Amino acid sequence: MIVFHCMNCQQPLTGAVEPGESLRGPERPPGHGIPSPRMAQGTFTVNVDGSLLILHPDDVPGTALHPDARRIIGCCGLSGQDGPNLVCSGCGVEVATKESDCWTDNLVALVATAVSEDRLSE
Repeated sequence: MIVFHCMNCQQPLTGAVEPGESLRGPERPPGHGIPSPRMAQGTFTVNVDGSLLILHPDDVPGTALHPDARRIIGCCGLSGQDGPNLVCSGCGVEVATKESDCWTDNLVALVATAVSEDRLSE
């Protein structure tokens, strides 16, 4: 298990998570429905180029919404198209982007260079 911390202040950003596979659920809900999360709770995966860690939206309790209102726009949720929209709740450094709109995936993408990891012994 791994806990991801803010690289700047070392506050935990996640609870204990483990590597997992992206969920391949049903098609998008009709209308303006928000899709099911891309990852199962308690799991993460690394994107193709290693720059992002993809997590379930509920697995980042150490984050807060960005103070810049232009970063937290969307139709039914957060579009994630205007730069990182989650900050470390301890120091305010940008650490992730949350997508939760009706036309996007439903996920949180931690910026790999903004976090450190603590491997927990099992």
